[in-house]
Amino acid sequence: MKQSFDPRNRDLLININGELLHRDVARISPFDSAVQGGDAVWEGLRVYNGRIFRLETHIDRLFHSAKALAFQEVPSREAIKLEIKRTLEANSMRDGCHIRLTLTRGEKITSGMDPRLNQAGPTLIVLAEWKAPVYETGGLSLITSSVRRFAPDMMDPKIHHANLIQSIMAKLEANQAGADDALMLDAHGFVAETNATHIFMVKDGEVFTPFTKACPEGVTRDSVLKLCANHGIAAIVSDLSRTQFFAADEMFCTGTMGELAAVVELDGRSIGDGKPGPMTARLSGLFQDFVANHGDEILVD
Repeated sequence: MKQSFDPRNRDLLININGELLHRDVARISPFDSAVQGGDAVWEGLRVYNGRIFRLETHIDRLFHSAKALAFQEVPSREAIKLEIKRTLEANSMRDGCHIRLTLTRGEKITSGMDPRLNQAGPTLIVLAEWKAPVYETGGLSLITSSVRRFAPDMMDPKIHHANLIQSIMAKLEANQAGADDALMLDAHGFVAETNATHIFMVKDGEVFTPFTKACPEGVTRDSVLKLCANHGIAAIVSDLSRTQFFAADEMFCTGTMGELAAVVELDGRSIGDGKPGPMTARLSGLFQDFVANHGDEILVD
């Protein structure tokens, strides 16, 4: 899976601390904490028919992550919403777009790791792009990465931080193997997630997904579990081994960037009959209905 350039994004206006700038001139300082150490938190948002799917939940996670990293200042919830709305309106966007919302600790007075060097307040970046769900509908292939997700006593995965080197290293392995993405295990060898998404499997009509001990608590993942509960589909959260996924009838991944996407191959083994399965199709349909009724504010005409 390789994304391509959408020509509609040629003249994007990007919002940096409230200033709307053409993509060719939008920049942050080399003294910004995101540049100096990946010291930032972020959220991926998707816009459906003028509303942002579960925006309040995403902002909650952004604030929780910023608090865990001891950011001294954060914009208010209303200020963030206003800048998102301004960005969408400036780009005439109301559907079929994805937002990368980033909050950094801000600029430092001089290079260095010490957060006390941050004295200018945070940097808020709203990057909205025309972007349909990024995964192929025919099914993805995964390989298992040698890179493990950190355990909570190493780096708490509930902090949705912008230092994504683990994911990038895993993605490099997937690219080298000719796979779409990489499955990542936790420190004990159980399945955690992929380099970019949460993961589910289906066996005998039941849906399974790993604990989030070694990965963030995904908003799309949570939505799928809610759909299962609301529609009488058995859903079990537990430690799951790679062997259990090999034996699954179906497998799919979830995330804001790609919604629900079937996985048809793992480490050279076909999953089920090697095609997207009926439970994946059912949940994908239910998810589309769900997003139509769970958009939060940010109405864009």
